[in-house]
Amino acid sequence: MTTAAATFALPYEHVAASATGQVLGATGATGDYLHRLVITVGTAATSTVTLLDGATSHALVKANTPIGVYSIEINTFSKTGAWSVTTGAGAEVIAMGNFT
Repeated sequence: MTTAAATFALPYEHVAASATGQVLGATGATGDYLHRLVITVGTAATSTVTLLDGATSHALVKANTPIGVYSIEINTFSKTGAWSVTTGAGAEVIAMGNFT
């Protein structure tokens, strides 16, 4: 593995379809780093994905998003609590970052 590849190797966590508020990491905490979300939409009608920073909600993918794979760069630290992800029945997520 090259030095560049090793530098950017981050842990990841899978969030299954129909997950509600899945905390990223064992417990998650303020200051956790979220690099990227890779969202796979398998059913457009139920493709919602919401990212939460503590209690602050961010809708990333809305219902009726076309089937496909979407990579969303976040590149920031949580400010008000653990990162968590909620998915609809038609989407799943791979979250990459450093989570506690």
